[in-house]
Amino acid sequence: MSLQQILLVLKREYMTRIRSKAFIIATILIPLGMVAFIGIVIGISLWDSETQRTIGIQDNTEVLYSRLNNLDEQQYQSFADLSEDSLRSLVQAEEIDGYLILDESHITGDANLELVSSGAGGLKLQSSIRSDLREVVRDERLDRADVSEDVKEIYASSVTLETRKLTQEGEETEDDTGFLTIVGVIMGVIIFGAITGYGGLITRSVIEEKTNRIIEVIASSVKPIELLLGKLCGIGALAITQMTFWIASFLGLAAAAGPIAGMFLADQMSGMEDAQKVAEASQGIDPSVFTIPTIETSLIIYFIVFFILGYLIYSALFAAIGSAVDSETDTQQYMIPIMVPIMVAYLIMFQTMENPDSMLSVVGSLVPFCTPIVMITRIAITDVPIWQIGLSILLMIATFGGTMWLSAKIYSVGILSYGKSASFKELIKWIRQG
Repeated sequence: MSLQQILLVLKREYMTRIRSKAFIIATILIPLGMVAFIGIVIGISLWDSETQRTIGIQDNTEVLYSRLNNLDEQQYQSFADLSEDSLRSLVQAEEIDGYLILDESHITGDANLELVSSGAGGLKLQSSIRSDLREVVRDERLDRADVSEDVKEIYASSVTLETRKLTQEGEETEDDTGFLTIVGVIMGVIIFGAITGYGGLITRSVIEEKTNRIIEVIASSVKPIELLLGKLCGIGALAITQMTFWIASFLGLAAAAGPIAGMFLADQMSGMEDAQKVAEASQGIDPSVFTIPTIETSLIIYFIVFFILGYLIYSALFAAIGSAVDSETDTQQYMIPIMVPIMVAYLIMFQTMENPDSMLSVVGSLVPFCTPIVMITRIAITDVPIWQIGLSILLMIATFGGTMWLSAKIYSVGILSYGKSASFKELIKWIRQG
């Protein structure tokens, strides 16, 4: 096996594809798509916040409406002189979004409150009304019980939980578990998409070379194993180039997102006249200095390591599939055994998001075919023992050796086989003969 020949194939695969318009467009469009997505989310939230809903109130208690009106004078409007049929007509005519009829039994707890609406506002509106009603009914009950102001403050108060992370060295640091959970899931999804995406690219590349009979010319001067390794490394280098650009773009967006989020948060709070509401909304956060938590360099390094190893394990199998078929439509029967462990890892990742130290998460992170997706999620969320990380890497390297040996056997025979796609029985025969 010649390293020079492998490097020649690597260079050909890399340079041919990196200059293609499809690669350049895809590389640029992904970060732009991220910016557009963030902008759309912010735009939708602003647009939605401007939607004003009107709930008609018929207050037979003569005390609850005033409390509701103090909470939101635009949303709650009094219709004391109208009958229930008239209120229903207003809802059907879409002049109001719903109505409530409040009776004394609702304060005493003898009856349930009922909201009749057109369905506009969805769960968000229902949750808002439920919260407001709970508050005004509670306050009225406390007033009637003639309790002291101290008791009322106890009922109105809330508990804020601040979390700190204690390192093994005994130092306290900010607990960014929520943010890092999102980062871990994003990294897992990226590896999932990259393995399937670049693996599919390898399969199509092999099929294309077989169809155009280019492989016959290449195979006359390069050994199949050299061609296979060169192809995997070439497209792998292409993937790393693309991923590096995307990671740099993500970090740039993350750095810019902090000040932007702070400005947005400050603007939202500036409209609050009640200082107590501002304090409750901010929960101790100073919008002017709001920043995105730092992503450790080690996490990025682990991401690259597990991405490369995961890519190598699966790309060898994808190359074998390409050599065993004559058209892309014939690959479906072989994709199932490869896609099952990827999908299992994808599902375990969401369990890991909730409990990164569970038995399922630990075992899943040590199974080589699931490791790339599950382990990077665990590393992002929690402190994974170094021996587990080391063991998972060693197991993945050994698995790559096995898949590479298996794929080389199939590839050496399959690239020069034409006429029909091989069956599983024929693949076993090729492995034995290779």
